[in-house]
Amino acid sequence: MPILSCLDVEKNHRAVKHVLQHLKSGLLEVVDVPAPKVSRGNLLIQTRRSLISAGTERSVVEFGRASLMSKVRQNPERVRQVLDRISQEGLLPTLELVFAKLDEPMPLGYCNVGRVIEVGAGMEAFSVGDRIVSNGRHAEIVNKPLNLVAKIPDNVSDEHATFAVLSSIGLQGIRLLQPTIGERIAVFGMGLIGLVTVQMLVNSGAHVLGIDVDAGRLALAERFGATPVNVATGADPVAAGMAFSDGVGIDGVLITASAKNDRIVSQAARMSRKRGRIVLVGVVNTELSRAEFYEKELSFQVSCSYGPGRYDAAYEEGGVDYPLPFVRWTEKRNIEAILGMLASGRLDVEPLITARVPHAEAARAYDMITSDRSQLGVILEYPDAAAPLQRVVATPKSADAAKPVVTAATGKVSIGVIGAGNYTKIRLLPELRKSGARLATIASASGVTAAQAARKFGFEASTSDYETILRDDSINTVFITTRHHQHAPMAVAALEAGKHVFVEKPAAIDRAGLARVRAAVAAAGDRQYTVGFNRRYSQHAAKIRQLVAGRSQPICANMIVNAGYIPKDAWVQDPAVGGGRIIGEGCHWIDLLRFIVNRPITEVRATMIGEAPGVETRDDNISISLLFADGSLGNVHYFANGHKSVCKERLELYVEGKVLWLDNFRKLSGWGWPNFRKLNFHGQEKGRHAEICGFVERVAQEANRSCRPTTSGT
Repeated sequence: MPILSCLDVEKNHRAVKHVLQHLKSGLLEVVDVPAPKVSRGNLLIQTRRSLISAGTERSVVEFGRASLMSKVRQNPERVRQVLDRISQEGLLPTLELVFAKLDEPMPLGYCNVGRVIEVGAGMEAFSVGDRIVSNGRHAEIVNKPLNLVAKIPDNVSDEHATFAVLSSIGLQGIRLLQPTIGERIAVFGMGLIGLVTVQMLVNSGAHVLGIDVDAGRLALAERFGATPVNVATGADPVAAGMAFSDGVGIDGVLITASAKNDRIVSQAARMSRKRGRIVLVGVVNTELSRAEFYEKELSFQVSCSYGPGRYDAAYEEGGVDYPLPFVRWTEKRNIEAILGMLASGRLDVEPLITARVPHAEAARAYDMITSDRSQLGVILEYPDAAAPLQRVVATPKSADAAKPVVTAATGKVSIGVIGAGNYTKIRLLPELRKSGARLATIASASGVTAAQAARKFGFEASTSDYETILRDDSINTVFITTRHHQHAPMAVAALEAGKHVFVEKPAAIDRAGLARVRAAVAAAGDRQYTVGFNRRYSQHAAKIRQLVAGRSQPICANMIVNAGYIPKDAWVQDPAVGGGRIIGEGCHWIDLLRFIVNRPITEVRATMIGEAPGVETRDDNISISLLFADGSLGNVHYFANGHKSVCKERLELYVEGKVLWLDNFRKLSGWGWPNFRKLNFHGQEKGRHAEICGFVERVAQEANRSCRPTTSGT
């Protein structure tokens, strides 16, 4: 039977080009990535035009090109987080994590226009060929959900429609400001958002004062109906505002500018009338002067992007709309309102287009906006590519690629990885690269993160279709590192495809899923199946198990997990996706105690934090008691209400007049042990290397032919 490889298919298909920026080096490039698959509740869109937002995207590019020290100075809160992590995990592991994060390329863009080429289930209101605006990236193909797309009216061009998403940011600021006919409104910042905001305010019947330092932009603002104030020539915006309002004070101020100080907020407050309103749309320091706001009873509000629904996963990803009678203007309805203004001619964006650049030359376009401040709207133009989409992309050969590691697995183990999230790239893939196995293909839903990981870690190919890994006869081992609800079905599919399987914890998020996994494991013959409970593989855990192995009395073990707060709307908290934190993460420490005691668990009891009036009750504050067959008692105290500067994990073990304490998998201390006092590491030693390389070695040796799970609790 011929060997079928992912690389043997789709040779006449085309990859998708994405614009990515490396935050560490500032390098900006257009790279080939696998085309995404259309998913339920989404549209697959072939891009025709996209708009570079000169203000927003310039700041991102300039940050990437800045020196490391400059990045540090711009992110004081991140620096504090790094210092906290150093105290918990050690200097070297923390620095490795920081540099790994900086080394992640970032997709750019959020103003996309194209045509529908595939329609996902539940999107029957759309058809192939529809022209669509979305907040998609600067990419040839994007996959976008229901509430982040809108149909473009026939009389609105693709170029003009690219301004819809950006303009909705200004529209949301206006809605929060609530101007009325005849009011005097000041707008700080005449960038793209500021200039469309001026037009909408003038159309609403307001008198507008436009404030900026660029004469060209102020000329456009004047053309759109605003009274210009050029701060660069020495004009005082506060005096101008008072004069503009006949000495009464400005009714409302919209700040669409970007600044690294609080001067603009102070000027906005001083030019405002009593009980005036200030809305921040841009990015400025917000150290408010109490006196300036108190004496006038001013209101200050920060506008959130396109409007209600932004950053709400249920709305944006799940397609759950807000009822119109109660939330009249959502982000989608704001975008549709902008399209209506473009169609009627009430919003003129043609003067804001300053350049048109082919998508393949995106790096030149970004050089333009960073070197020439007169650039406003730069349009990226995309080719009409008719070739079929390519969902498997070979990784370009790199001259500086690391030399392959030769081990017992070399030539015997060929790995496909499903999932390319941060945990996978930072924690797992470095260990896989050391294993000596062939890194064949890595998959992610978007294809972008998979392509990035393939280039960095030396995979031969990347894909957006994980099933190509299961169909690839040359791949004999699959790592599954996706969101938790996908673990069980993907593991079952991989086992049925004849693969060895390593799946990150948990094995499943419900009993039905676990039953399917057990059945698949039982039917899999000599296939290896392992769940990623890495802590049992740490040298600390091995030492503890060795020390207690000869005991004649039960163990009393206390595992305290200072888990930290995670918002309730995070995916891991969703019972249907993450299974909740206890199933999704708490299983780690149950497995660790099971490994150390080395006896079956006979009884489990759990107590959640009690309810209190007016207090949010969360199920991630819980104590779990485990009774083992030999009478040993283990407690897992999983708490999310502690302080993040305290170590995350602490194990206390008491047995036969002796004590062991393990602090954060860095320091193991013993009292009463004849030949043991301590086992310390500079950083955390959580067993990932032994876990992953050991699994790969077992696959190479074709050990454990019965395919019983190599971890308990699976």
